Amino acid sequence: MDMDNVLASLGVEGASSAAHALSLPADAYGNDPQLEVMWAMKAYNHAEVYFNLISSVDPKFLKLTKVDDKIYSSFRETFKDLNIKLLNPDDLKSDEAKEKWRPFCNEFQGVIEDFNYGTLLRLDCEKDYTEENTIFATRIQFFAVEVARNREGFNSPVYMAKRVSKS
Repeated sequence: MDMDNVLASLGVEGASSAAHALSLPADAYGNDPQLEVMWAMKAYNHAEVYFNLISSVDPKFLKLTKVDDKIYSSFRETFKDLNIKLLNPDDLKSDEAKEKWRPFCNEFQGVIEDFNYGTLLRLDCEKDYTEENTIFATRIQFFAVEVARNREGFNSPVYMAKRVSKS
């Protein structure tokens, strides 16, 4: 599905209504398929913007939130040995992983807006978002992994590849 065509087909009023709907609390809805499509579009757009950003700006200089230092230190304290270059889905989704992630994520409730909203996260940080290379994660998991990837230089190959292709 071409996301630009879907957004354009909504028109100004439809896009405004969609934005309003996405700002309401989750318990205001049942399992509305249209809402799921809107959430998927929002997550896709976020992923696209983020990948364009790390392709255009040296990631080691990026600041994703006001509390990157806190996120990074807490993340590396909790997940010392997590391989962020090539994530294993079980490191995010297994029952054992969920038990470890839950207190970490909850630490940022009220600190990071929409800390538990769904977003897309690349498994292999040297590759783009594709169906095979993407997992659904919470927003704070995304920030934790991506802040660490930026600081530890794992996103630099994406930036360097774009620079080389422009030469």
